[in-house]
Amino acid sequence: MSESVSIESSGDVAIIRLDDGKANALAPAVLTALGSALDQAEDAGQAVLLLGRPGRFSAGFDLTVMREGGPAAALEMVGAGARLAVRIARHPAPVVIGCSGHAIAMGAVLLTAADTRIGAQGDFKLGFNEVAIGMTTPIFLLELARERLSKRHFLRAVVQSAMYGPEEAIDVGLLDSTTTPEALEATALAEAERLAKLPRAAYVRTRALARGASLELIESTLESDLAAAFPSRH
Repeated sequence: MSESVSIESSGDVAIIRLDDGKANALAPAVLTALGSALDQAEDAGQAVLLLGRPGRFSAGFDLTVMREGGPAAALEMVGAGARLAVRIARHPAPVVIGCSGHAIAMGAVLLTAADTRIGAQGDFKLGFNEVAIGMTTPIFLLELARERLSKRHFLRAVVQSAMYGPEEAIDVGLLDSTTTPEALEATALAEAERLAKLPRAAYVRTRALARGASLELIESTLESDLAAAFPSRH
């Protein structure tokens, strides 16, 4: 497991912490470590609480990998991020995110994948900056955002790269509630514990019925969409 990712148990909840001491960029090793942490939670039958470091949930993909590794590395990393988001959405127990600060690009995508999102109050930015940096928004981002964001905000968020503060992000649909940074972990853990007590089979099945069509569309289009976005150059 990556040094940036750790996991601990609190009763019925696995607490996964993402902290690289910097921007919490989602490099390939970090994505792999998050997947391994989800494996542990699944094996233990636990709900999940995913937390970032104070002031930073995640700045998204590691752009250094894209610049230095070329299209093949970019395709692999973005594909791994998309599959992680789908896996969070399909985890066989509730998933809560404690959004501890900025959540940009793939960091914001993870918010759309989780069941409940509780944000820290503060001068933080949340949103999708893909278009602003010259990237066509991939289908997996569009579909997860379409499912969770308010229709009033959808185009502004994903096409116009609008950034939102935590309170505004509630109305947008990126967060469900906010609390003080000091209370974030306890508040998010209490929510994860509450959801973990709901009848599990009914919860997971109902969520699958609610989200299944979007997730199946993402999976059926992922390879071709990313291949078009990051064509190999020989």
